[in-house]
Amino acid sequence: MTADTVAVLGTGIMGAAMARNLAAAGLRTTVWDRSPQATAPLAAVGALVASSPEDAVADARVVITMLPTADVVSSVIGDHGLNAFAREAAWAQMGTIGVTATAELAAMVGRRRPDVMFVDAPVSGSKGPAEAGQLLILASGPPAAEDIVRPVFSAIGRKTVWLGPAGQGSKMKLVVNAYLSFLIEGVAEALELGSQLGIDPADLDAAIEGGPLDAPLADAKLHKIVRGDFTPEFPLEWALKDVDLAIEAANGSRLPMLQALSGQWRQAVEAGHGREDVSAVRLALSDSGA
Repeated sequence: MTADTVAVLGTGIMGAAMARNLAAAGLRTTVWDRSPQATAPLAAVGALVASSPEDAVADARVVITMLPTADVVSSVIGDHGLNAFAREAAWAQMGTIGVTATAELAAMVGRRRPDVMFVDAPVSGSKGPAEAGQLLILASGPPAAEDIVRPVFSAIGRKTVWLGPAGQGSKMKLVVNAYLSFLIEGVAEALELGSQLGIDPADLDAAIEGGPLDAPLADAKLHKIVRGDFTPEFPLEWALKDVDLAIEAANGSRLPMLQALSGQWRQAVEAGHGREDVSAVRLALSDSGA
């Protein structure tokens, strides 16, 4: 194991972009995914393709898991996966799996592999920022891990914010994604209202442009909706998962808008828009005849 070795487990939209940037930065990058189709293109850019999670992590100084749910993380790492980690490796858990699951993973590592440093580091950003190496990394974990993961995080992110003990990163990610969700639903409903009132989306765009309401994310989603381009950058089904994780983490606190949004987005997923971009919530408004 050398300082420049990294493994990426999970090479979907985000994990594949991370792996490309890591390889381009000169880091020895090994990848694994359940789907061979997901890893094959990465071999062409210099990544090594492992046949199992255990083979992927065996020589890695830093292991990244970029997997969709806590259950998938647990099934991939499992007993054999964690045992295969090199001594004093850093595990950067970078998918959004919620507060409870993150605490459980941190405790498991502490019990079974206290020599492994668990870094809770979910990312904020979708396909475009991931491909450009411009993700925001919300990191938390042992201070000793910071120097170890720095070259890896520098290759995939524009900024890393360290927030304290493991678990704080996941908490911040849920708060950030709650804010993001309101922006996206706000754009969708404003466009729906505009449609009902005969407002041209281009006129709405012109009215907002350059002013205090001109949030870059909202602007990007507005243009995506107007083009009718729902190619997934952040799939709606995963956005809904994050909303539900936020509600769960609130421990009974009253979050009426987030709870209403969860119901609306669940209808959109059930209507067949789950694999499309989160901006496809606009389609669900039309589908419902709102």
